[in-house]
Amino acid sequence: MVTGAGTQERLAAAEAAAGAVRDPELPVLTLADLGVLAGVEVDDAGAVTAWITPTYSGCPAMAEMASDLDAALRAAGFADVRVRTRLDPPWSSDRITPEGRRRLAEAGIAPPGPAPARTAGPVPVSLSVRRPAVACPRCGAADTEELSRFGSTSCKALWRCRACLEPFEYVKEI
Repeated sequence: MVTGAGTQERLAAAEAAAGAVRDPELPVLTLADLGVLAGVEVDDAGAVTAWITPTYSGCPAMAEMASDLDAALRAAGFADVRVRTRLDPPWSSDRITPEGRRRLAEAGIAPPGPAPARTAGPVPVSLSVRRPAVACPRCGAADTEELSRFGSTSCKALWRCRACLEPFEYVKEI
């Protein structure tokens, strides 16, 4: 346990350690940048609980994220660590921080636009595919095309710029 520190100091140390953990699928981002880190709590006994929210149901990276958070918090001196999943509110690509969006673009990955508005009740299903305007993260050109609806992970699509001819990934709005 982090000794010699008050609750606020322990919380700040836990938040810093958890906030520095990289996403296993988008390593240019921390879990905090991605908006997956939903909170960190430290109780009076010094136990730490880190809350994570999956980007989508069935996200295969959740176990790796939990393991990495546990290891980072233990390395920061916390002996009693719990990583929990929080599903409400659900994750949205709008939770990606401005710094995270900047880092994605610098890495050649187009950041998402605004997420579709959420409504209460059943989710409407549309059979048409929404094709957002995606600017090339390398040259900034708007003349781009989707090559594959799915990229290296389910939350990304593969695009190509018609101006510079470079392929790039695009994080989908969710």
